[in-house]
Amino acid sequence: MPDPQKHADKRNWIESIGRFIPGFRGYLEKGYRRESDHLAREWMAECLQRSKTSLDSYMRQMVNAAQLDALPEVQRVHTRLDTLISKIRSQVRGYSGFFDFVRIDVQKLDQVYALDMEMTESVDSLGKAIEALGEKGLDDSPAAVTADLIRRIDDAETQLERRSDLLKGVGE
Repeated sequence: MPDPQKHADKRNWIESIGRFIPGFRGYLEKGYRRESDHLAREWMAECLQRSKTSLDSYMRQMVNAAQLDALPEVQRVHTRLDTLISKIRSQVRGYSGFFDFVRIDVQKLDQVYALDMEMTESVDSLGKAIEALGEKGLDDSPAAVTADLIRRIDDAETQLERRSDLLKGVGE
Protein backbone atom coordinates (compact mmCIF):
# COMPACT_ATOMS: atom_id res chain seq x y z
CA MET A 1 0.00 0.00 0.00
CA PRO A 2 1.37 3.46 -0.85
CA ASP A 3 2.82 5.42 2.05
CA PRO A 4 1.96 9.14 2.15
CA GLN A 5 5.37 9.89 3.65
CA LYS A 6 7.12 8.62 0.50
CA HIS A 7 5.26 11.01 -1.80
CA ALA A 8 7.48 13.81 -0.51
CA ASP A 9 10.48 12.10 -2.11
CA LYS A 10 8.91 12.47 -5.57
CA ARG A 11 7.90 16.14 -5.54
CA ASN A 12 9.00 18.60 -8.21
CA TRP A 13 10.81 21.90 -7.62
CA ILE A 14 7.61 23.99 -7.49
CA GLU A 15 6.26 21.79 -4.72
CA SER A 16 9.60 22.04 -2.92
CA ILE A 17 9.46 25.84 -3.00
CA GLY A 18 5.76 25.85 -2.10
CA ARG A 19 6.52 24.01 1.11
CA PHE A 20 8.08 27.23 2.45
CA ILE A 21 4.83 29.19 2.00
CA PRO A 22 2.86 29.22 5.28
CA GLY A 23 -0.07 26.80 5.10
CA PHE A 24 0.96 25.39 1.74
CA ARG A 25 3.17 22.69 3.22
CA GLY A 26 0.23 21.13 5.10
CA TYR A 27 -1.86 21.31 1.96
CA LEU A 28 0.79 19.44 -0.03
CA GLU A 29 1.15 16.75 2.62
CA LYS A 30 -2.62 16.29 2.68
CA GLY A 31 -2.58 16.14 -1.10
CA TYR A 32 0.00 13.35 -0.93
CA ARG A 33 -2.19 11.50 1.55
CA ARG A 34 -5.17 11.97 -0.72
CA GLU A 35 -3.27 10.48 -3.66
CA SER A 36 -1.98 7.62 -1.49
CA ASP A 37 -5.54 6.97 -0.38
CA HIS A 38 -6.68 6.75 -3.99
CA LEU A 39 -3.80 4.46 -4.94
CA ALA A 40 -4.49 2.17 -1.98
CA ARG A 41 -8.15 1.84 -2.92
CA GLU A 42 -7.23 1.11 -6.54
CA TRP A 43 -4.79 -1.55 -5.36
CA MET A 44 -7.50 -3.17 -3.22
CA ALA A 45 -10.03 -3.12 -6.04
CA GLU A 46 -7.52 -4.61 -8.50
CA CYS A 47 -6.53 -7.31 -6.01
CA LEU A 48 -10.16 -8.39 -5.70
CA GLN A 49 -10.75 -8.07 -9.44
CA ARG A 50 -7.83 -10.44 -10.14
CA SER A 51 -9.12 -12.96 -7.61
CA LYS A 52 -12.39 -13.27 -9.52
CA THR A 53 -10.54 -15.37 -12.12
CA SER A 54 -9.97 -18.06 -9.47
CA LEU A 55 -13.59 -17.83 -8.38
CA ASP A 56 -14.69 -18.39 -11.99
CA SER A 57 -12.33 -21.36 -12.20
CA TYR A 58 -13.81 -22.77 -8.98
CA MET A 59 -17.31 -22.44 -10.45
CA ARG A 60 -16.21 -24.31 -13.59
CA GLN A 61 -14.77 -27.09 -11.41
CA MET A 62 -18.13 -27.33 -9.65
CA VAL A 63 -19.97 -27.62 -12.96
CA ASN A 64 -17.54 -30.26 -14.21
CA ALA A 65 -17.99 -32.23 -10.98
CA ALA A 66 -21.80 -31.90 -11.28
CA GLN A 67 -22.03 -30.01 -7.97
CA LEU A 68 -24.69 -27.67 -9.26
CA ASP A 69 -26.63 -27.32 -5.99
CA ALA A 70 -24.05 -25.00 -4.44
CA LEU A 71 -23.51 -22.96 -7.60
CA PRO A 72 -26.02 -20.22 -6.64
CA GLU A 73 -24.12 -19.59 -3.39
CA VAL A 74 -20.82 -19.24 -5.23
CA GLN A 75 -22.53 -16.90 -7.69
CA ARG A 76 -23.71 -14.90 -4.66
CA VAL A 77 -20.06 -14.58 -3.58
CA HIS A 78 -19.20 -13.37 -7.10
CA THR A 79 -21.97 -10.75 -6.97
CA ARG A 80 -20.97 -9.59 -3.47
CA LEU A 81 -17.36 -9.33 -4.63
CA ASP A 82 -18.40 -7.13 -7.57
CA THR A 83 -20.37 -4.93 -5.17
CA LEU A 84 -17.41 -4.63 -2.79
CA ILE A 85 -15.07 -3.70 -5.65
CA SER A 86 -17.51 -1.03 -6.76
CA LYS A 87 -17.83 0.36 -3.23
CA ILE A 88 -14.06 0.50 -2.80
CA ARG A 89 -13.58 2.36 -6.06
CA SER A 90 -16.35 4.85 -5.33
CA GLN A 91 -15.27 5.74 -1.78
CA VAL A 92 -14.68 9.38 -0.98
CA ARG A 93 -11.02 10.34 -0.94
CA GLY A 94 -9.51 10.76 2.50
CA TYR A 95 -9.09 14.52 2.27
CA SER A 96 -10.93 17.36 0.62
CA GLY A 97 -9.05 19.52 -1.83
CA PHE A 98 -7.62 22.98 -1.12
CA PHE A 99 -10.73 24.88 -2.22
CA ASP A 100 -13.34 22.27 -1.26
CA PHE A 101 -16.11 23.32 1.11
CA VAL A 102 -15.78 20.40 3.53
CA ARG A 103 -12.43 19.96 5.29
CA ILE A 104 -11.09 16.89 7.04
CA ASP A 105 -8.56 17.41 9.82
CA VAL A 106 -5.24 15.61 10.08
CA GLN A 107 -6.28 13.55 13.12
CA LYS A 108 -9.21 12.13 11.15
CA LEU A 109 -6.88 11.44 8.26
CA ASP A 110 -4.70 9.38 10.57
CA GLN A 111 -7.76 7.39 11.66
CA VAL A 112 -8.80 6.91 8.03
CA TYR A 113 -5.26 5.81 7.19
CA ALA A 114 -5.33 3.27 10.05
CA LEU A 115 -8.67 1.93 8.78
CA ASP A 116 -7.24 1.74 5.26
CA MET A 117 -4.29 -0.30 6.55
CA GLU A 118 -6.72 -2.64 8.33
CA MET A 119 -8.83 -2.92 5.22
CA THR A 120 -5.81 -3.55 3.01
CA GLU A 121 -4.94 -6.55 5.16
CA SER A 122 -8.54 -7.82 5.00
CA VAL A 123 -8.73 -7.40 1.23
CA ASP A 124 -5.35 -9.08 0.76
CA SER A 125 -6.48 -12.00 2.90
CA LEU A 126 -9.78 -12.25 1.02
CA GLY A 127 -8.02 -12.15 -2.35
CA LYS A 128 -5.62 -14.88 -1.29
CA ALA A 129 -8.46 -17.03 0.05
CA ILE A 130 -10.28 -16.74 -3.28
CA GLU A 131 -7.13 -17.45 -5.29
CA ALA A 132 -6.50 -20.55 -3.18
CA LEU A 133 -9.84 -21.98 -4.37
CA GLY A 134 -8.41 -22.66 -7.81
CA GLU A 135 -5.50 -24.57 -6.30
CA LYS A 136 -7.50 -26.48 -3.67
CA GLY A 137 -10.19 -27.64 -5.98
CA LEU A 138 -13.31 -29.08 -4.42
CA ASP A 139 -11.62 -30.53 -1.31
CA ASP A 140 -13.75 -28.44 1.08
CA SER A 141 -17.50 -28.30 0.83
CA PRO A 142 -18.70 -25.41 -1.32
CA ALA A 143 -21.10 -24.39 1.47
CA ALA A 144 -18.23 -23.95 3.95
CA VAL A 145 -16.12 -22.13 1.36
CA THR A 146 -18.89 -19.70 0.45
CA ALA A 147 -19.77 -19.06 4.11
CA ASP A 148 -16.15 -18.13 4.84
CA LEU A 149 -15.90 -15.87 1.79
CA ILE A 150 -19.19 -14.13 2.56
CA ARG A 151 -17.98 -13.51 6.14
CA ARG A 152 -14.74 -12.00 4.82
CA ILE A 153 -16.63 -9.79 2.37
CA ASP A 154 -18.95 -8.68 5.19
CA ASP A 155 -15.90 -7.75 7.30
CA ALA A 156 -14.40 -5.69 4.46
CA GLU A 157 -17.73 -3.93 3.87
CA THR A 158 -18.00 -3.15 7.60
CA GLN A 159 -14.52 -1.59 7.53
CA LEU A 160 -15.50 0.43 4.48
CA GLU A 161 -18.65 1.66 6.24
CA ARG A 162 -16.62 2.64 9.32
CA ARG A 163 -14.30 4.62 7.06
CA SER A 164 -17.22 6.35 5.37
CA ASP A 165 -18.83 7.14 8.73
CA LEU A 166 -15.57 8.59 10.00
CA LEU A 167 -15.25 10.86 6.96
CA LYS A 168 -18.87 11.98 7.39
CA GLY A 169 -18.26 12.75 11.06
CA VAL A 170 -20.49 9.94 12.35
CA GLY A 171 -17.71 7.65 13.59
CA GLU A 172 -16.01 10.15 15.88
